[in-house]
Amino acid sequence: MDDPYHNNVNQQMTEGGDYTYTQDGGRHDGYPYQTDYPPQDEDAASDATEGADEDDQMYEGEYQGIPHPDEIKEARRAARIEARRKARMAAQQEEEEENLPEQYETIMEDCGHGRFQWMLFFVLGLALMADGVDGFVVGFVLPSAEKDMCISNADKGLLGLLVYVAMMVGALVWGGLCDKMGRRKCLIYVLTIDLVFSFLSCFAQGYGFFLFLRFCSGFGIGGSIPIVYTYFTEFLQMDKRGEHLSWLCMFWMFGGLYASFTAWGIIPHYGWGFAIGTQFQMHSWRLFILVCLFPALAALIGLVFMPESPRFLLENARHDEAWMILRQVHDTNWKAKGEPERVFTVTNIKTPQTQDDEFIEIQSETGTAFQRWTVRQMTMLQQVMANVMSLSAPELRLQGLLLVIVWFCLAFSYHGLGVWFPDMIKYMQYEEYESKVRVFHRERVERFHFNFSLVNQIHREGEYIHDKFANIEIKSVKFENSLFENCYFEDIKSTNTFFENCTLKNTVFYNTDLWQEKFKNCRMENTTFLHPKKGCHLNFQEENDIVIYMVSFLGSLAVLPGNIISALFMDKIGRIRIIGGSLLASSACTFLLLLSFSQGAVICWQCLFYGVSVAAWNGLEVISVELYPSSKRGTAFGILNGICKLAAIIASFIFAAFIGITKIIPIFLAFAALVCGGMVALKLPETREKILS
Repeated sequence: MDDPYHNNVNQQMTEGGDYTYTQDGGRHDGYPYQTDYPPQDEDAASDATEGADEDDQMYEGEYQGIPHPDEIKEARRAARIEARRKARMAAQQEEEEENLPEQYETIMEDCGHGRFQWMLFFVLGLALMADGVDGFVVGFVLPSAEKDMCISNADKGLLGLLVYVAMMVGALVWGGLCDKMGRRKCLIYVLTIDLVFSFLSCFAQGYGFFLFLRFCSGFGIGGSIPIVYTYFTEFLQMDKRGEHLSWLCMFWMFGGLYASFTAWGIIPHYGWGFAIGTQFQMHSWRLFILVCLFPALAALIGLVFMPESPRFLLENARHDEAWMILRQVHDTNWKAKGEPERVFTVTNIKTPQTQDDEFIEIQSETGTAFQRWTVRQMTMLQQVMANVMSLSAPELRLQGLLLVIVWFCLAFSYHGLGVWFPDMIKYMQYEEYESKVRVFHRERVERFHFNFSLVNQIHREGEYIHDKFANIEIKSVKFENSLFENCYFEDIKSTNTFFENCTLKNTVFYNTDLWQEKFKNCRMENTTFLHPKKGCHLNFQEENDIVIYMVSFLGSLAVLPGNIISALFMDKIGRIRIIGGSLLASSACTFLLLLSFSQGAVICWQCLFYGVSVAAWNGLEVISVELYPSSKRGTAFGILNGICKLAAIIASFIFAAFIGITKIIPIFLAFAALVCGGMVALKLPETREKILS
């Protein structure tokens, strides 16, 4: 049997601009070509010889600058020919734009769903997993990084803020670029940027440099979600889109599980790091960042073997490449199903003719290499901005506004509670710890050797005469209005320990981390500090609470049932019911948070909320790629994802501000946002049986 890959391919343009592919046994050299010359008008052809024998005659009005009547006639005829040609092209383009979606859907049904889609599924899933991992990295490394690099509380909040801002900008930029440069090319750029700058951040010793590198990494990975969903959608037929896009969403959950598990296993092990001198230190939290690069690296390697989206190529008049890729998809799937004899029978692909590529090439034929590059980039920027502005067209304006409201409401409540849950657990731990504090008032200790740790204590108006504190840990201890006279401190490790309004006389501190910031309004007389441990020092037993890793792990695992249910029913009951039902059910779950009086209750309600709300995320991501045409799909999804990041930034500040003050306001805000989003979602158009436009 003949292999379709080895048959010669001839391409002819039929009347109307269609590209027809035929296969024959003849031998032809070269690549299939196309002709696009308009038929010559009969009048124009006759004019070419009209009056040829009168060329040598002098026209008497020539010296007066008056055009010859024949020249006027020829110009008018040329204008009529050009007008007719443009009218034919406009009618042809309108007809082809109407036919392309139906024809492409028929081609994808003929290609089937099989091995090719599953290979692409796992490659893009790894890219989505890399985005999920990146969302957890900062939260896990911050407790260690703030000690390792002496980060203040103000700077600590700046790190999380800038990473989200970078991801928001990345979603906007890369979403628009993937509609002009291609899905595959942009995703390769996104993953490469994330890998390079995340790798460099592992070795950054200064906080400013670390902040810059994480910002660049966030700018890269921020564009992955719009590209991944747009890319995968264009390889799926209509009856498979909802289910398989929902399965793809599970990889974000896998990213959270991977980050939580590796952080749990790596960060608390301080001995896994190493140091080169005193300037370069590679602690275990840096090793954790390095391990988090594996999903992005695996996705980048797999993406090298994947083709560009044929729908994107057709939209950009790259007919030959699209046809070859569609044939590759067809042959890969049917050979895997045991039917290699099935031949790709598509011979006619209708595509809209665009002028963008021609414009770029025409403008780039002259000038230096830099000038040609500049023209291409400026033209592409103009096209992207035009694409963004076209989203405000009347037919897209209403559905765009509804989607913006739903995305914002869901992101505001989800990310706001995502900040509130772990912070609430930490606050409960702090309250429980504070309730067990031991208070010593006006104690007098003389000639005593403290060889045991001091933990969670307050000493007020005490007197310590000729005492020795050696080889001990002082944790969460405060000395207030106390006197230290002829005392000796040696090899002390302190955490959250302070001296306030104390008097120190003839006291020696040797090899301790008790330094200036530990003494507030203290009076020192003949007090000596020898070999002090300046700077910040890591204490992994203190800074890495296993409960936080467990909370993140359980929260990520809790979305598994919701992912499975939404995938199985997305195409059966529709996107709108999934989104609206999930949002309204999630709003009901928020009231259970009023019953969270213990750490266990907070963890339980967190898992329930995540498990219910994930269905809304899946449905929203599916409907967002289905509502917009292919030429604007990445741009629109990028804008929506950027709004999601903006809502997350706003929510993190608002919800964190009420920790330890009240639970009612955060819960009410989350409830109101979810109800609003759920009601608006019910007004969205159903896309379950919609062909990609």
